[in-house]
Amino acid sequence: MTKEQLEKINQFTRRELSADEVYAFSVILCDNDIDRDGERFSDEALGELQKLFIGKTGIFDHNASSSNQNARIYDTELVTDDSRTTKNGEVYKYLKASVYMVRTDENRSLIAEIDGGIKKEVSISCTASKRICSVCGCDRNKTSCAHVKGKSYNGKLCHTILGGITDAYEWSFVAVPAQVNAGVTKKLSSEGNVTAEAALADIKAADEELRRDIRRLAFFSGGKAASDAAALSAESMNTAQLIALKKSFESKNAVSFPGIEVQLAPESAEESFGDEFSMK
Repeated sequence: MTKEQLEKINQFTRRELSADEVYAFSVILCDNDIDRDGERFSDEALGELQKLFIGKTGIFDHNASSSNQNARIYDTELVTDDSRTTKNGEVYKYLKASVYMVRTDENRSLIAEIDGGIKKEVSISCTASKRICSVCGCDRNKTSCAHVKGKSYNGKLCHTILGGITDAYEWSFVAVPAQVNAGVTKKLSSEGNVTAEAALADIKAADEELRRDIRRLAFFSGGKAASDAAALSAESMNTAQLIALKKSFESKNAVSFPGIEVQLAPESAEESFGDEFSMK
């Protein structure tokens, strides 16, 4: 360990540690390649994370308990690997962190597992306020589009580009990371932590709202029979299919009733389809 590295480490300690007291290692936190979730960090996002992750703690499985803290990042570096390209054809870049632990009897086994390659995969927790569709450029934090991650459109692989990083929380040792080379746990809004259960609940609620809109648009287009048929079809559809079906009814109504905008009733409206639409 160099004198400069030890000086950086001691910026985070209450007393100056000697090189013999410290165990240091490096991890790849994240990169700009498309991950298992069909998402990637923009170059700007990696630069933002580089600054935000200095001083952040390392834990296990994103269990945010002080007793679970085991390491801390004392330096970061954004690395460009000209010998590699990402799935979307860009030069490969990754964020590397320099990490330290204080050598104790308690963490001797952990250090051995790190040295032996057992504890290897890591994942980060951060806030990405922008989720840009790679095909149409819409921000999926603000609006929806019909493009499906993992599918190709005119030879272009659809994925979500994460940007607008506002905070970095922690990094963790995990068993199965989202990113192939490191692993990422991403928070997709700017308000609080989002658990997997909460995210699924949000998706379910959004799908139900889409189904209600489809049912009402179908009623306006073809009456109760059309509404019942659309509701039956929508039951087994995923989010992307629901968005596409809603847009098809909107387009059909626009052709049938040019210049007239259909205004859907609020959720609290009675389920009587005879009077839940107004025109303006």
